Amino acid sequence: MNKFNLPAAVALLLATACSTTNDPVPTQPLTEHLTLGNPSGATADVSQPTNYLLSKPQYALSYHRDRGIPTWVSWHLDASWRGSAARQDDFRADNTLPAGWYQVGGSSYSGSGFDRGHQCPSADRTNTVPDNSATFLMTNMVPQAPRNNQQTWANLENYTRTFLSSGNEIYIICGAYGQGGTGSNSFQTTLDQGRVTVPARLWKVVVVLPTGDNDATRVSSSTRIIAIDTPNDNTINTDWGQYRVSVDAIEAATGLDLLSAVPVAVQQVLETRVDEGPTQ
Repeated sequence: MNKFNLPAAVALLLATACSTTNDPVPTQPLTEHLTLGNPSGATADVSQPTNYLLSKPQYALSYHRDRGIPTWVSWHLDASWRGSAARQDDFRADNTLPAGWYQVGGSSYSGSGFDRGHQCPSADRTNTVPDNSATFLMTNMVPQAPRNNQQTWANLENYTRTFLSSGNEIYIICGAYGQGGTGSNSFQTTLDQGRVTVPARLWKVVVVLPTGDNDATRVSSSTRIIAIDTPNDNTINTDWGQYRVSVDAIEAATGLDLLSAVPVAVQQVLETRVDEGPTQ
């Protein structure tokens, strides 16, 4: 009972009527794919075209309209995302972009010497055909040197999925920065008549957790985090382990705030560390 001895329903009505615009607005919970944080504070606001949030059932990303590629893509991976759905190969424009924005198409990289490099991989989304198909939207792609895409990154992707069989779940954030890369043809800075930027570097952060709940708070100073920063170059070493860096180094290069939902004290320990674990 309230201090005025009013019935609960009446008290609730009075409290509602007396509330002001200064009352705190409840914050929206982060989606599954942003459990560890939103690295750039991206929002689905058309007035922010260089940091536009696309939150899909399969992954979340910050899209940079002027570069024609995502700045970062973030996704959660556990056993429930894996199944027997076939690779769809239906590369296509993302028609959920705001009206009037150029939509990079499935043929925008054709003849460039660069792969349509998945950020969230097809093989991480094989539970259903729609889930797999969603990874082929061009907002999930960057122009990637074939050797980087098909070997170096593929090797890390395959290794990451091995954690699932030992009772783990994974959070992955990746992205690209800079301008200018060397594909199978030549060095290029843009594709598609300047509408798509070829990044200079591609990075990825992998957080490995035993399967459980309240994931951001369960990240500890002993959690394994793999971070790599690779050149977008077709002469790249296929051993991804050669490109391990700290999370701090990626943040310094990109200006992003990674793992921002993890307790600060834990971030301070983990983000300075360079992984030294096995690579296969």
